[in-house]
Amino acid sequence: MQTVISFKDLRRQRAELEPPVGLVPTMGYLHQGHLSLARRARQECSSVVATIFVNPTQFGPGEDLGAYPRDIPHDLELLEMEGVNLVWTPSAEQMYPAGYQTWVKVEEVTLPLEGGMRPGHFRGVTTVVAKLFNAIQPNRAYFGQKDAQQAVVIRRMVRDLNYPIEIVVCPIVREADGLAMSSRNVYLDPAQRKAATVLHRSLSAARGAFASGERDAEKLRRILAETVNAEPLARLQYVSCAHPEQLVELEGKVSRALLSMAVYFGDTRLIDNLVIGE
Repeated sequence: MQTVISFKDLRRQRAELEPPVGLVPTMGYLHQGHLSLARRARQECSSVVATIFVNPTQFGPGEDLGAYPRDIPHDLELLEMEGVNLVWTPSAEQMYPAGYQTWVKVEEVTLPLEGGMRPGHFRGVTTVVAKLFNAIQPNRAYFGQKDAQQAVVIRRMVRDLNYPIEIVVCPIVREADGLAMSSRNVYLDPAQRKAATVLHRSLSAARGAFASGERDAEKLRRILAETVNAEPLARLQYVSCAHPEQLVELEGKVSRALLSMAVYFGDTRLIDNLVIGE
């Protein structure tokens, strides 16, 4: 496995990779969710490139950029074990040099949900992903379903900008008790960690109601909210029952929907989702 930092070294190493090339973009502090993307890429591609970059432009004021967990040496060990061919670890100064002023912005699908709660977040996401795509020119790129809106936004950007890249969205990887794996889980104290299972429990409750015949969007949102609010350590930010591709909130009878939420445990913000009616 080769590790590079500069654009020059990246281009030289990238030119030697056998196609098709799969890209796994990450912000590091890797867990089994990230590694599942690398495994999928390894299965489907002749070469795999991973990136490790904590992207400052997708963090808002007061968010956890400075505290975001980092452990690049351990990340590199894990990626090598998964058979990754090339890892790019650029610096913020390389990605956003002094005077930087060019941004990629997707419109409607970035406005609700996470976009509504984190203004400017998706402008940072789409800009950095576009830069990764331009630099690496992968044939496929692998993202996790846990960031459901991000996957929708990236697919929209790829269509609109005519990138010749297949976007592969892989299932959420969960702990044994249902908590979605996240680098931010490390922030939780033992009581919060136990309480955080309420995200998956609430989604499961709504999915169960849907399977039993409940089709009203507002009632499904109410099940999500009431389940979360019954957990004393949880502070609900939002729940949603939205169209899986357009991300607009649904009303009345639904046949297919993205259920999602954001919940605080102390200062730690967690998200989770599932699609019903597939």
